[in-house]
Amino acid sequence: MGKNEEKTKFSVRVDTGLVELADTYIRDSTVQSRTELIEDALRFYLGFLTAKKAEDYLLQSLSSVMTGTVRDSENRLARMDFKIAVELSKLSQVIAYTHDVDEKELQKLHVKCVDEVKRINGAVDFESAYKYQRREN
Repeated sequence: MGKNEEKTKFSVRVDTGLVELADTYIRDSTVQSRTELIEDALRFYLGFLTAKKAEDYLLQSLSSVMTGTVRDSENRLARMDFKIAVELSKLSQVIAYTHDVDEKELQKLHVKCVDEVKRINGAVDFESAYKYQRREN
């Protein structure tokens, strides 16, 4: 903004304390006049508002991208869970077909498995089950 730009004159009502503070900055040679101080303050504040609009836009954009990413991840996990459930169902059907387990034993097995999954927080591994079964038999 050069010195030869057209200027508009208008009156402003400001708290006396602010005028005194402005005059302090003028005396400290931070700016040359009240007009320059007001112009600088106005430029700064308008820049702040512009940046805030940009920030709001960026936050909305980021939120939208994050929502889409989470939704895609949820869909992938749901598809994987479905595939795992199908494989587990096939495995259960094969085991049920090939082993003669009565109702009472099946109920005991269910209770044991629920307790184990709670104890190990769902981190089931085949090796531990294999060692457990070999030790008991």
